[in-house]
Amino acid sequence: MLVSINWLKDYVNTQQLPPAELGEKITRSGIEVDAVIDRSHGMTNVVVGYVESCVKHPEADKLSICQVDVGEETTQIICGAPNIAAGQKVIVARPGAKLPGDINIKKAKLRGEESHGMICSLQELGIEGKLVPKAYAEGIYVLPEDAKIGSDVIVNFGLDDTVLELGLTPNRADAMSMLGVAYEVGAILSEEINLPEISYTEASDTAASMLSLSVDAPEANPLYVAKVVRNIKVQESPMWLQQRLMAAGVRPHNNVVDITNYVLMEYGQPLHAFDYELLETGNITVRHAKEGEMINTLDDAERKLSSRQLVITNGEKPVAIAGVMGGANSEVSEATTTVVIESAYFESGSIRQTSKDHGLRSDASSRFEKGVDPNRVIPAAERAAQLLSQLAGGEVLAGSVIFDELNKEEKIVKVSPDFINSRLGMKISFEDMWDILNRLKFNTEATNGQLVISVPTRRQDIQIPEDVVEEIARLYGYDEIPATLPEAETTPGGLTPYQAKRRIVRSLMEGAGLLQATTYSLTSAKSVKQFALEETETTRLLMPMSEERSLLRQSLLPHLLESVTYNTARRMDSVALYETGSVFLKGQDELLNEQEHLAVAITGLWLDHSWQGEKKPVDFFVLKGIVEGLSDKLGVELTFERGQMDDLHPGRTAFIMHSGQRIGVIGELHPSEQKARDLKTTVVMELNLAVLLSKATEALVYTPVPRYPSMSRDVALVLSKVVEAATIETVIRNAGGKLLKDVRVFDLYEGDKMEAGKKSVAFSLTYFDPEKTLTDEDVIRAHEKVLAALTEAGAELRS
Repeated sequence: MLVSINWLKDYVNTQQLPPAELGEKITRSGIEVDAVIDRSHGMTNVVVGYVESCVKHPEADKLSICQVDVGEETTQIICGAPNIAAGQKVIVARPGAKLPGDINIKKAKLRGEESHGMICSLQELGIEGKLVPKAYAEGIYVLPEDAKIGSDVIVNFGLDDTVLELGLTPNRADAMSMLGVAYEVGAILSEEINLPEISYTEASDTAASMLSLSVDAPEANPLYVAKVVRNIKVQESPMWLQQRLMAAGVRPHNNVVDITNYVLMEYGQPLHAFDYELLETGNITVRHAKEGEMINTLDDAERKLSSRQLVITNGEKPVAIAGVMGGANSEVSEATTTVVIESAYFESGSIRQTSKDHGLRSDASSRFEKGVDPNRVIPAAERAAQLLSQLAGGEVLAGSVIFDELNKEEKIVKVSPDFINSRLGMKISFEDMWDILNRLKFNTEATNGQLVISVPTRRQDIQIPEDVVEEIARLYGYDEIPATLPEAETTPGGLTPYQAKRRIVRSLMEGAGLLQATTYSLTSAKSVKQFALEETETTRLLMPMSEERSLLRQSLLPHLLESVTYNTARRMDSVALYETGSVFLKGQDELLNEQEHLAVAITGLWLDHSWQGEKKPVDFFVLKGIVEGLSDKLGVELTFERGQMDDLHPGRTAFIMHSGQRIGVIGELHPSEQKARDLKTTVVMELNLAVLLSKATEALVYTPVPRYPSMSRDVALVLSKVVEAATIETVIRNAGGKLLKDVRVFDLYEGDKMEAGKKSVAFSLTYFDPEKTLTDEDVIRAHEKVLAALTEAGAELRS
């Protein structure tokens, strides 16, 4: 919520407090002020000018030479705006002026012609382009004819103002309006509230004579008010109204639409204006849509409706989606002369569902979703009628067309002072409590030692005694609550085993030289299934920011590789990154399963000892060593099986296994994928960290330093190329018995001297007995068992 302090002063005395101090008081009372924005941005020497003449620049088609009266003199200014013309009153930054963005205006010469200043657009005054009226979005802003030449634009244009940006929590829907903020500030500063005085002259004809109303869904729309205003003139709104809307973050359109938006921001009550002639039937019917019914909304989108959505119709076809957006078929235009102003109370759940179904949120829907004040529905319609009479020359027909089955009674909450003090752990006097409730404009009575509070309907967040306690605490001052220690047994904090293991993982990764990365959880349709360990349905957001961020990721690697590519493109030849984060997979029950994964991506050189002339490029086995180190550190056994995955090298990829379950993948990027990402040799790994960290770790057992020597035997085997060394190693370990302590591969030969389709793999076997010194006979017996098992497995001893 953006709150203009100049606008706020219409309703409450701010006691001339500096904006920052007022913002601090509001924050300390419970509503956080996220920013204090100076609308003038430190601008100086910006005045109203009058364009006496305007001719094309002889040397530039898009430039105009203007003679501009700035009050003290007439000066020449070169302007490139397409809408510049003689007879306009414009915003002029004179030489020496300062504009937002640290822009200093100086005399200049453009294509041989001198320019003494600049004619400004609203964007150049620091106003966001999305808030500038469409008529002036691509050019300069034209001031009204009554603007005084030479006067200060900052004052006359309402830029001598400060805007407070409030960070509202969902329960404080009352502060989504200027009046709601005024009540809050009034309570903080003990000031009275000045509500707008509503008065206008009604026509002799009645609204009911031109408009009929029926509500077929009273449970979703218990209150509907319509007023008819005729003989209006649709035109640009006065400058003060435009400025207040822009300060509130709303784009001006025309006086009719601007008035509905102004009342929305003032009262927090959404309104909508229909062109009476385009309604065609002189009837409004509120009903649930028919299944498959269509409507074109004001954002030029055709929308398909469902039977659970509420619509406003002319008795035949929809003219608005209730509480969300109006229809293009009844839109107010320059040709409109009679309007119907709608003010209604729609059930919040219905609006929330409709907004969600269409992926469409508006200022109106956000307020209906949180709940509007039932006692402001009718006053807001009257306020709009008053402004249409004043600013659009409208003639307000007598009375309103109303359907009303809404309960507008105030809620009664009873609470005792002792209850309040016991909850806060302090002693606030009865008089202070009474004063705070009066400042909040809560009607309060004291009965039998209790405070009986009639809560205004604008504060729908006050429902139970604890809510009253909170109100008293925040206005009494959170700083006044004494600091005390809890009187109870406490348990020292600590990490769970899962959390402790997660820290071990991060420590090992960083100890190995990898840097931690954090990437987006949202991805695109192109990347969502890439490198995924499981095949499941994807999960799409209902209202994504963009197609590039529309789906929940199923793998960490695509975005991690984007980070690697980003860094290598900036001359970082060697990059080693890891990430721990969640992926999102759908289960059979369609519920979302969030899994924590670990991913690694490394490219370039792993070692670069230039002083020793030693360089080692990254390869599969470097990353495999890191995974094995992780396995040892966590005390969890991991094995590797040859595997294949799209976008990974078919001969340099393995699945990471634990207890027969596939929990990860490790491999080198496929050459085509490396080329597409403009990378050199890159190895990657991803595993299900949740499975790894959830496994119980066996207690660490220490063994003494061996007292007896070990003995080793080497064996070279001729194998088929399709036989994996890991398979042969398993055969050796199973056959070696308790004396065999270690097996490792130390040589691989596939040269010309080998038979086609064969390879030679050499293993080193270590035998050891912790109880005695081994004899040759002991080793020979154990080794012969190994050789026999190898022969049975089809391995041939190499001579």
